Amino acid sequence: MAKRKVQRRARKVLGEEPVALVWCEIHRRIPQPPKDIHRAAGSGRLKSRHHWLWYAGAVVFCVVVVPVILIDSLGRHVDRWLWGRGGGAQAGEPRTPSAPQRSGRRGSRESERGHDPTDQVFDGDWSLTAGQLLLRWYGYSPSPQRLVMLTRDRICVAASPRRRLSPTKADDFQVVTEFTLDQARIEGEAGQPRGFATFRLAFADGSWLELGQLGDPEDADHFLRTVSG
Repeated sequence: MAKRKVQRRARKVLGEEPVALVWCEIHRRIPQPPKDIHRAAGSGRLKSRHHWLWYAGAVVFCVVVVPVILIDSLGRHVDRWLWGRGGGAQAGEPRTPSAPQRSGRRGSRESERGHDPTDQVFDGDWSLTAGQLLLRWYGYSPSPQRLVMLTRDRICVAASPRRRLSPTKADDFQVVTEFTLDQARIEGEAGQPRGFATFRLAFADGSWLELGQLGDPEDADHFLRTVSG
């Protein structure tokens, strides 16, 4: 379960004891919105900021690993070229016909299957509540993690100002948006496999947002039992 400091902080920001709470995040990439809609919402970030170690690793990869790969690849190409010149001197050897290339139909089918621009993140309408919430997701915090807290009459979404945090110990989160029960509801099923469970924030205007990567298993189980009951 969430540590006492998380529970204590939740009571403080809510002004009451939460019925259920769980850390979660958008478990898929946020799709690219139309430029005019993104600009109207402030052109905020659509992905989290990486830790500085990630950038350091990227630099090392480009400076050290990429040249080694290129040199190795060049060496293989030279070897094949030299081998081909030697083999070409032997006259009369029939060349093995290359295998016929398959139609690109399979690739097109895969492309069609992955064409859904929302990829099940939300309903797809950027002008509705879920889309607007997505556009401002990283404006509230550089971390993708959010604490969803349920009270008797509200659904509250909280965020920590830090980029990296321990969900079981975070004690500096603030409520960034909240909805009454006539504005939104939680749709989720109990008994989902741990590590793969998801739930939806469904809004009165028909829009929805799917969240996953639920935090502490006990918190997640209790949260899903509460919303599915």
